[in-house]
Amino acid sequence: MAQEKTKKKKKIRSYPILVLSVFYAGIFAVMLIYISAYSYNNRQVLMDNSYNTRQQILLNQNSRGRILSRDGDVLAYSEAGADGKEKRVYPYGKEFAHAVGYSTNGKAGIEALANYYLINTSIDLSEKVALDTKGSKYPGDMCITTLDTKLQEVAYNALSARNGAIVVSNPKTGEILAMVSKPDFDPGTIQEEWDSLIADKSPDAKLLNRVTQGLYPPGSTFKIVTSLAYIKEHPQDYNNYRFTCSGRFSYDGESISCYHGENHGSVDFIKSFAQSCNSSYANIGLSISRDVFSDTLEQLMFNQELPIDLLYSKSSASIDDATSTGDVMQLSIGQGATAVSPMHLNMITCAIADEGQLMKPYIISGIKSEDGKNVKIYSPENYKRLMTAYEADVLKAMMKEVVESGTASKLKGLSYTAAGKTGSAEFTNSTSDSHAWFTGFAPADDPEICVTIIVENAGSGGSFAVPIAKRIFDAYFGVE
Repeated sequence: MAQEKTKKKKKIRSYPILVLSVFYAGIFAVMLIYISAYSYNNRQVLMDNSYNTRQQILLNQNSRGRILSRDGDVLAYSEAGADGKEKRVYPYGKEFAHAVGYSTNGKAGIEALANYYLINTSIDLSEKVALDTKGSKYPGDMCITTLDTKLQEVAYNALSARNGAIVVSNPKTGEILAMVSKPDFDPGTIQEEWDSLIADKSPDAKLLNRVTQGLYPPGSTFKIVTSLAYIKEHPQDYNNYRFTCSGRFSYDGESISCYHGENHGSVDFIKSFAQSCNSSYANIGLSISRDVFSDTLEQLMFNQELPIDLLYSKSSASIDDATSTGDVMQLSIGQGATAVSPMHLNMITCAIADEGQLMKPYIISGIKSEDGKNVKIYSPENYKRLMTAYEADVLKAMMKEVVESGTASKLKGLSYTAAGKTGSAEFTNSTSDSHAWFTGFAPADDPEICVTIIVENAGSGGSFAVPIAKRIFDAYFGVE
């Protein structure tokens, strides 16, 4: 009887231990499953971590893969140097510097985005065996980009010795066709020049990709945003707007002048936009409900994350009940504290071109093994609607008028039609210091290509940025 009681007590004592053992075993199993799933789903991010020594192990076994343009031109490849060490070669030198990037002293551009695939290989086992018998490395996978060699060269040469940025994209797919940023660097010699590049304290910042990381006052290109806010508030009667411009507008003790004090006379809403009348737009901005203006900024992704994988800077623009009259006037014409990247402005322009819908921008179209097998294919992806189709159509018509009767008339009367908006963005207190902007698309009614340009300290957008846009459009449509 005593023995049965002792056994019963032991069972009672061991039961909690058993429960705890099962509980902790369950927690361990869940953690193991979670870590395994996380590692698999984030294998690319984990591999690209600079502390992961697995990268060097793979590079000892595989040669870093090639990077190709959409046309099949080689933009980057690896070869053995005289010392037997592998060296990265960039056949186009500075032309693709910021887009393709570099893979030594850290990584940037496509070299960073595609790193996981470039250092891995997907060739057949039989080819690996053949290479093993020769004592050769396996070739890393190839990265096929969306970049168009011809458009990239035209954009690069058109910017010439000027500092600035150009991005060319397909609004219907989100493909980035060209990306130029100046000043630039030679990715083939970046290791030798690294110390001087990072020590440079001048405003040049050659390693900065001005397309995605550069922040500029948008100037009159921001009138696209102000116009959208006004259309939202006046969807049916925006055409009833009238204003008389004397070259200067004053309200509540604050004043705004038109570019170089130009007097535009009597203007309606569309003419205000086409002639880029600062006075009229300061008046328009003050008439818009602050809530509507703020909601429009939010819809257009200001002060937010952008849907792009390259390193970028957030654009900034804000308005609320505490915003002063002067700041509202400055915001309305894209000055003051407002700052935007060329890539962000290009996204807004693409949405207008594509009936209000923004496609996610992308620069890599696919990954292939060196023997031609598809490893990964990137397809066009809807991001979100930035405006209604009606609003996009109104803005498109206004941008067509900029070419027909406004500041982008150098694009008028060509074999193709174009639409856009120019800007002359002042960046100091002097009206003579301004960046030249253009953003637009062609053909105007069924856009295939979208171009956004900023030329630093160049002056008028119509004089300096529009001719560059024309060269890019001409190249795309095959105009000699």
